[in-house]
This record gives sequence, C-alpha cells and structure tokens, in this order.
Amino acid sequence: MKVARFVLKVVALSLTAAAVICAIIAYWDKIVDVTLALCGKVKEKKACICKSEYDDYVE
Repeated sequence: MKVARFVLKVVALSLTAAAVICAIIAYWDKIVDVTLALCGKVKEKKACICKSEYDDYVE
C-alpha cells in the first residue's frame, strides 16, 4: 500500500509540473508584456528619484 501511495504522489507531482509548464507556455506573451511594463515603471520611478533639481535649467 505504501508503494502505491508513493507512485500516486509521484504521478500527481509530475502532472502538476506539466500543468505549470503548459500554463507558462500558453501565457508566455502576457507574462512578457507584464514584466516589460513593470520594468518600464520601475525605470521611470528610478529616473524620477535620481533627477537633479538643476536638470530644468538650460546653460
């Protein structure tokens, strides 16, 4: 009985891993879009924070 439980756990783990991989493949374009948008917002925030008060003046 212990062997059957172990085999079922291995099968369940394998199916779960396969489902996760399939979901990543299916939604890859959306994952990339969200990641790029998030990176753009972080860069925009960082540029705002690092901006000097003298950047507005023209020499």
